[in-house]
Amino acid sequence: MSKRLSRTLVFAFSVTVLCMIFTNTASAQTKWNKKTVVTFSAPVEIPGVDAQVLPAGTYVFKLLDSQSDRHIVQIFNKNQTHVFATILAIPNYRLKATDKTVMTFAERRAGDPQAIRAWFYPGDNFGQEFVYPKKRAVELAKITNVPVVYIPDEVATNYTAPVTTATEPAVIVLKEVPLKAVQPTGEDIEIAQVIEQPPVQTASLPKTASELPLVALMGFMCLGIGISMKALCDR
Repeated sequence: MSKRLSRTLVFAFSVTVLCMIFTNTASAQTKWNKKTVVTFSAPVEIPGVDAQVLPAGTYVFKLLDSQSDRHIVQIFNKNQTHVFATILAIPNYRLKATDKTVMTFAERRAGDPQAIRAWFYPGDNFGQEFVYPKKRAVELAKITNVPVVYIPDEVATNYTAPVTTATEPAVIVLKEVPLKAVQPTGEDIEIAQVIEQPPVQTASLPKTASELPLVALMGFMCLGIGISMKALCDR
């Protein structure tokens, strides 16, 4: 086998291996953050300070953190260059998956946009129920005649804080703030009466396990490929 042919084969093999690594990494990342592209044909309301409304258009929903029974969901523009909100959501097994990516409250006042109640990732059999600020939750519960989970109004400003990591103060506040649910009558109830938690899973790694081992493995593989190519080229 000629030296040129050997170099070509080694290069082709190297490119193939690297492509497989990066493809698998991207696929695993999407599975973890549950990236979902959603298109709305009309304005919709999401949790935020007062009533935060997204115009009709295409948006990206992704998990920022899911280590506990509180999930942090971010809503981006189509190109993921702008974050509209960083929202607290609770996995709720009482919300059964449908063929729709998002669930809105069935009722609304005339002229008001529909308010998003939950987000479903394709393949999940439960929904991520959004948590609204208390003032808006009381209004939604009365209008829709269903209990709504809420956070204190003074914490709602964290929904619009610029956030890029799960360790930032705004996210920590959302993960630790006390939660309640409000009934259509205006009375508070424990969220256990509204939320059915996912079954406990055992013998599994946390979804947010660090990607550093994978990055290190990729580095060693690239180093090995480089050494092999150099050895062949030096022959």
